[in-house]
Amino acid sequence: MLDSDQRRLLGEFVRAHRERMQPAAAGRRRTSVLRREELAARAGISVTWCTWIEQGRPVQASPEALGRIAQALSLSRAERAYLFELAGRLDPEGPAGSSAYAPPALIAAVKAIKPPAYGLDRLWNACCWNDAAARLFHGWLDGDCQRNLLRYVFLEHSARVLIPAWKDRARRLLAEFRADFAHTFRDAQVKTFVETLRRESPFFAEAWDEQAVQIREGGLRTFNHSRGGLLSFTQHTFAPSERPDYKLVMLTPAES
Repeated sequence: MLDSDQRRLLGEFVRAHRERMQPAAAGRRRTSVLRREELAARAGISVTWCTWIEQGRPVQASPEALGRIAQALSLSRAERAYLFELAGRLDPEGPAGSSAYAPPALIAAVKAIKPPAYGLDRLWNACCWNDAAARLFHGWLDGDCQRNLLRYVFLEHSARVLIPAWKDRARRLLAEFRADFAHTFRDAQVKTFVETLRRESPFFAEAWDEQAVQIREGGLRTFNHSRGGLLSFTQHTFAPSERPDYKLVMLTPAES
């Protein structure tokens, strides 16, 4: 249940956006704003429910009803995300369902970075990377290999050679992915991806069932590179402001 501040903010937001809407027949009436009855009709909810939301009463709309309200109010992407955040709901048509292309800002940042850097989408597919990353991650970002980070780590033999303490690192990586999974578990592609990896990798299935969750903190990362020997980096992870479901990962050489 939402707390009083959330309910108040949600109600104020819905009311303000309703009152800025122009009704279809504005020229033949006293008020030039959309009435609650009209918003309720457009969104397919009852007038009482609409009133209670605006008044900040202890009610909680379903994601489907919120989606209809967002459409009825012609909310922008940012406004819709704000509506769902205030309502404490996951948007079924949120970033996970939007464009599969990497944001231009992410591509530009990866290209501008000299140390190894790459971008990940919501499934942790590599969507862009620089030459330094391709040289470091032989078997993942070079040639025609598997581009998904989790599939690479759990299925490719070269990952076990490149990554010291492979099982521990793999478990940590999966725990970080699970933190993202809380925002994407309704996405059919994400569900299929997880179930496929469970079938293909018994170790993935075992680690997944452990239910470990960890934020992507970064820190020291070492690699047994076939040409460079033992290499150490400090990992940093960022999210583009326009597409927070994507990640920018940068590996700066660790100080010896």
